[in-house]
Amino acid sequence: MTEKQLALLEEFVAARSTPSGLQVRCRIILLARQGHNNEAIEAIVGLGHDAVGTWRRRWRDNWPRLINIECGEGVPALKKAIVELLSDIKRSGRRPRITQTQQADLASKACEDPQDSGRPISQWSSDELAHEMSRIRQAFTISGRWVRELLARMDIRPHHHQYWLFSKDKTKDPMFEVKVDAICTAYAEAIELYCRDGVHTICVDEMTGIQALQRIAPDLPVRRHDVACLEYEYQRHGTTGLFGNLHVATGQIWAPLLRDTRGELDMLENINNVISQGGEDATYRFVMDNLNTHCSETLVKMIATMIGFEGDLGLKGRKGILQSTASRREFLSDPSHRIRFIFTPRHCSWLNQIEIWFGTLRRKLLRRMSFTSIEHLEDRILAFIEYYNSTLARPYKWTYQGTLLAA
Repeated sequence: MTEKQLALLEEFVAARSTPSGLQVRCRIILLARQGHNNEAIEAIVGLGHDAVGTWRRRWRDNWPRLINIECGEGVPALKKAIVELLSDIKRSGRRPRITQTQQADLASKACEDPQDSGRPISQWSSDELAHEMSRIRQAFTISGRWVRELLARMDIRPHHHQYWLFSKDKTKDPMFEVKVDAICTAYAEAIELYCRDGVHTICVDEMTGIQALQRIAPDLPVRRHDVACLEYEYQRHGTTGLFGNLHVATGQIWAPLLRDTRGELDMLENINNVISQGGEDATYRFVMDNLNTHCSETLVKMIATMIGFEGDLGLKGRKGILQSTASRREFLSDPSHRIRFIFTPRHCSWLNQIEIWFGTLRRKLLRRMSFTSIEHLEDRILAFIEYYNSTLARPYKWTYQGTLLAA
């Protein structure tokens, strides 16, 4: 053993980062250098007689190669060679009991509807998959635990699901992409147009059926090593609704309106409140869904008056702008108007940013708080909106550009 080899072995034994197996094998070589026989070494390191002899023979047989590496390649290469020499030789391992074909069959079956296999269930469990694979493949047995392990490796989760909503306009409306692009463009331009020209981009929608629930016992607060406890049983005190108006450029909620109804007169009042807050001479772009109250006769008449429209509006159900829902929506969507409405495609209300804020309201206020009455609920909602506008409001970073499933 050379001095460099001795120094490296002592370094491996002393270092805390050295794996325990390598550390023991280095000690075996150092103890052999000191003149100890195999019986004495095995008593010190705790290995069997054959193991001690194996590592001593491996060092003896490979020592000429270590000398060549030390002289020709230097200390780093020597250090790497010693680690490889005193490490376990790679083995091929036991042959797999489950072949690649069988794994592929399992993955295919996990992605199928269980009813296709004659089972009256809606989702697979690991034990049911194991039983089904044993049934369709004779002499093939697999446990539910192995099914879970294999599906986890393949990132297949048949017990998980999430909801999605397919827009019929995607296939039926040739203007679908144009509508989506108009909304995304409105969001992208909102801050610049507001700062430069004072244009207000407002996302409008109704949150209905907000329940005033009062739990029959007070909550137990969070404690160390324990979570908060909420009473399961509750009393109902009725419901209310909220007209939410999100100012896209600032992220604030404008002129919230609480009503237990959402008729066209309620919608008219809400739009009028928003316009009154931002200035009657300003420019507005309202983003909303296709609810019939969003393009009512009264709303068209009010907007026509505000923008100074002097043409003939016609008669509802008979002629002109007021004739049908489509004609009224076309008038409200006219890009030349100072007050313009941008309607989302059907089943695409997720394009409306107010839906994101509604989720914040549910998460931070409605989900856990107890309300003693409708008045208490409405007071708390208004207080939260005031708090949100002053501390949390900021524009959402809208990244969706209209490409399906690529937001």
